[in-house]
Amino acid sequence: MVSLKLTSEEEEDIQVSDEGRMDEIEGCALSLIGKFLTCKPFNRKAAKNTLRRAWGLDKELQICEVGINIFQFKLQSEYELERILQGGPWSFDNQLLMLTRWRMGMSARNVVLEHASLWVQIWGVPFDMMSPTMATEVGNKMGVVEDVDRRQRTDDQNFFLRVKVALPIAKPIRRGGFLMGSDGSRHWVTYKYERLPLFCHYCGVLGHNLRHCQEHFAASKKTTPVEYQYGDWLKADNGWS
Repeated sequence: MVSLKLTSEEEEDIQVSDEGRMDEIEGCALSLIGKFLTCKPFNRKAAKNTLRRAWGLDKELQICEVGINIFQFKLQSEYELERILQGGPWSFDNQLLMLTRWRMGMSARNVVLEHASLWVQIWGVPFDMMSPTMATEVGNKMGVVEDVDRRQRTDDQNFFLRVKVALPIAKPIRRGGFLMGSDGSRHWVTYKYERLPLFCHYCGVLGHNLRHCQEHFAASKKTTPVEYQYGDWLKADNGWS
């Protein structure tokens, strides 16, 4: 985009009064801003109806499209807002909905949604490391930890640990990692993602598939066989509850 050279009139500040503004602020205070992480067109009406059903809200929820694939969800209470934020991830047609709280000064042009929240299962952890603290430490290496499953299950073996992480969507999802014990031992653990949405089996980035991957397109033009380092094996078999 060409850098604009403003005229003296354009550079003048326009003083905005508070008349009517407080009503708008009050209307926005209990709202979420969301965007679907997708490379494909989708049925907006069906997406809205799906979310209303999933959230258990009908007339209480106002959904406004405030930009291209940017939605404002206006709620009636702080309780409902927190319930939706904590209850995710939410998706439509395998396309993840990224959400953030409304903030003063936010507009369709400056909304930044760079993280996708997913529950991650950590498999293969040594028995002596099976703790919520360890799950938090692993989650902090992946992104921003939002929650850790701390429920104790005494009747069954703990096969895996769970941590909810806000993952950076610009980076490939991680397939596993090495745990280093205080005794110097090193253990490889694998990750599985609950409700894993649309992602690329070549580059591992969320939000697009092979058809829309530039890296895969370039690799497919070479004479050497294409290697796929990611796949559906990263999906948890069932959402755990």
